[in-house]
Amino acid sequence: MNKKKEIFAEGICFKKVFLLFMIGCVTGCLIEMINHFIHFGNIVSRSGLIYGPLNPVYGFGIVLFVLCFSKVKNPIYIFIGGMFLGGGFEYLCSLFQEKVFGTVSWDYSHQMFNIGGRTSLKYMIIWGVLALIVIKVIYPFLTNLIEKIPLNIGNSLTIVLTIFMIFNVCISTMACLRQTERSLGVKASNKLEVFLDKHYPDDRLNNIFENNVRK
Repeated sequence: MNKKKEIFAEGICFKKVFLLFMIGCVTGCLIEMINHFIHFGNIVSRSGLIYGPLNPVYGFGIVLFVLCFSKVKNPIYIFIGGMFLGGGFEYLCSLFQEKVFGTVSWDYSHQMFNIGGRTSLKYMIIWGVLALIVIKVIYPFLTNLIEKIPLNIGNSLTIVLTIFMIFNVCISTMACLRQTERSLGVKASNKLEVFLDKHYPDDRLNNIFENNVRK
């Protein structure tokens, strides 16, 4: 009796969701950089983490769309759901960044029908369109591509990237929190803070997070 071949990341599982998250992080960051270059003619960093061209907002966005709408068939429901889910997520990300780090990366106060400057009708519509594109085009293509990865390679890749992202998120969070403390005049009081001040000074962080504005 032939044993059924095991498929890497079959169905909706952690491995597939995580790789979709990583793809979304990279793609979103590159799109932001290209969009800025088209409008202003120069290349700037749009990364949300210290290491790599990674923007977690887009990574979480694609994951939320897949988890919430992958079984939905009606495109109208996907579009409307994507509007409110994407807009709400964007609002919460902006609120979290301001309350925790004291900075903001976007401000839509100048746009009509904005909500506290954190999201707007324009970008909610864009989120709705993105949800449709993700569910109808990108997700079917990527899920097929991911499931074709050899099992051993896929498992190893997931482990390595997971460890890398845990480290990246932790060091980025600590460095940004320490930068906030420095802006308030708080001196380093332990070895970790001395390490962060030495290796992640303001100049370095400002070059990485170029669109962050301190409130």
